[in-house]
Amino acid sequence: MEALAETGIGLTRFESGMPVLSDATIEELVGTDALNVDPFEAENLTPNGLDLRVGETMVPSMDATTDEGIATIPGRERFLVSTQEVVTLGPRLAGQLWIRSTYARKGIMAAFGKVEAGFSGTLTIACFNASKDPIELPIGERFCQIAFEALTKDADALYEERSGNYQGQRGVTLASD
Repeated sequence: MEALAETGIGLTRFESGMPVLSDATIEELVGTDALNVDPFEAENLTPNGLDLRVGETMVPSMDATTDEGIATIPGRERFLVSTQEVVTLGPRLAGQLWIRSTYARKGIMAAFGKVEAGFSGTLTIACFNASKDPIELPIGERFCQIAFEALTKDADALYEERSGNYQGQRGVTLASD
């Protein structure tokens, strides 16, 4: 709460739920202990989140990794995407990831979840091209959106203390056993 309070953003009226932060609030918080996104580009803000860009792709069955140019994802193939942005959340914020509808309409399905309070690193998203046709995925293209949610109070233990398996990850990171 202190990092959010320092920015003049009071959340006490939301103590019964987790409000989604607006674009203006996100912009105020970036660069504080509450939230950092590197690199942060204001033009990627949405009214209630931030679009994240493709930094790297991997098609495990082909042992193919792409981090520049255009990645071609074969039809009916599983693949992974890492964001260009390193996202760092303080003890009062969590994130929710969503695929951009443009890619969903092309046949991309993705597994998304919460980004835990205290997490710091790039984000790896598991995806599937459900189309029979290949899909081109330009590196640097906006791929998913993160919506930031304010916790009702600081987490007792942050991501790094609970599991931290992917803390500090950079690029596509496969599952740790």
